[in-house]
Amino acid sequence: MIKENLELVWKNMQEACQNAQRTPEEVSLIAVSKTKPVSMLMEAYGQGCRRFGENKVQELVDKYEAMPKDIQWHMIGHLQRNKVKYIVDKVALIHSVDSLKLAQEISREAVKKQVQVSILIEVNIAGEDTKFGVSKEEAEQLICQIAPLPGIHIKGLMTIAPYVVNPEENRQYFAQLKQLSVDIKQKNIDNVSMNVLSMGMTGDYRVAIEEGATCVRVGTGIFGERQYPV
Repeated sequence: MIKENLELVWKNMQEACQNAQRTPEEVSLIAVSKTKPVSMLMEAYGQGCRRFGENKVQELVDKYEAMPKDIQWHMIGHLQRNKVKYIVDKVALIHSVDSLKLAQEISREAVKKQVQVSILIEVNIAGEDTKFGVSKEEAEQLICQIAPLPGIHIKGLMTIAPYVVNPEENRQYFAQLKQLSVDIKQKNIDNVSMNVLSMGMTGDYRVAIEEGATCVRVGTGIFGERQYPV
């Protein structure tokens, strides 16, 4: 199942890139593996997946220890400050930084462990009450506050678009996040690059790619429905 699912996802990604006149190399696939057993992740690994996204720190740490070391781990869920120390030296990218206090904690732990941590600023682009992330209007100010901190580098923006039946409804939000990244890039803020745009999930990743996503986070489309412990 995973092999066939991955082939379909990669095919859809290529078609979306063609539609947007982009090259497939511009977009990375992050296999969202939360709640999935290592055996399923290893199946995806066997098909060429090297980027996995986790929501929970403990799950990320356990899988990091159990799986090959050429994997890039992405922290995509809400990150609590007291859990930062467990992952700063294990992740390729933290997608979900939405406050100065969280960034300061990442910086402290990065300096302590002598690592450089790449982060994205999470933007609540649709202004949903149930979602984490800074507002579009607050994003630049937060970036300016975080940029001088040692041990971390701001690589771009991330958003979780609303859950919709018709992915076209989210096109406006993806376009807004892309425009925000362009606007911020033009400010030439030290230690800030806007090369990464993490947006699009199983239901809408094709639209996200057409609007400029550089990495898409696909879970159900690869592994099937989520499995929660009983």
